[in-house]
Amino acid sequence: MAEQDQKADAAREKDREKWLARFQVRLAMQPGVDRAVVLRAVKEVTTHCADTGEHPRAAFGDPDAHAVQVAARLVPADQAARAKRHNAVVGAIDSVLKKAGGAVGLR
Repeated sequence: MAEQDQKADAAREKDREKWLARFQVRLAMQPGVDRAVVLRAVKEVTTHCADTGEHPRAAFGDPDAHAVQVAARLVPADQAARAKRHNAVVGAIDSVLKKAGGAVGLR
């Protein structure tokens, strides 16, 4: 019986780690999110889960949706808007460069 409990505990821990990893990646992808925001958000989640014993999915739901909510709460709207504009410009330049490279055989 103890072996089954250990396997179940290991599976729960792995699932918790997968949730946290996905949350971190999705949060980092949000406009305006920097390392400090990710660290703060992960600390909030891990502290809550350690204090309550809850799994992050039970406490916060889907990691993707939670990442969006956290970014909206922790990143000032003007900073997020600037990051979105910057990302759009970089994407447009990258697209033009790819097309130009293909047109002149630079790839």
